[in-house]
Amino acid sequence: MTEPLLVFFVLAALAVIGAVSLILQKHPIHSALSLIVVMVALAGLYLLMGAEFVAAVQIIVYGGAIMVLFVFVIMLLNAGAEERTSLSKMAGPPGLLLVAALAAFVAATIAKSGASVQAARQTGALSSTKGISEMVFKDFVYPFEL
Repeated sequence: MTEPLLVFFVLAALAVIGAVSLILQKHPIHSALSLIVVMVALAGLYLLMGAEFVAAVQIIVYGGAIMVLFVFVIMLLNAGAEERTSLSKMAGPPGLLLVAALAAFVAATIAKSGASVQAARQTGALSSTKGISEMVFKDFVYPFEL
């Protein structure tokens, strides 16, 4: 197993564990911290794909600014653990059915679309910091200045 593949599996596992923890936490602050873990893991995955700009934006905007706003609102509202009612326990089976239907729809849509590797390679220049900066400061300098 190569190093990038090992790093991918570690970051993917960290993102999945953080997402599951986000859902299962009873206290909102702990959920917000789990969301930060997911955001950092996703930024690491973006770095692995060579999208440095997207990774930096992920950390700065989502991991920093948005999460500070979330934590501020949680603290301001003094939100605690919610109590479950009998109706919320009944929502599980229909919810699982809807998730399965959505997953089947997404899989069918992806299978029909015929997304190719060639189309992904054509947009590769826009995922690097150099490609984005060249486009912004050469092709779109006037709209950027406005």
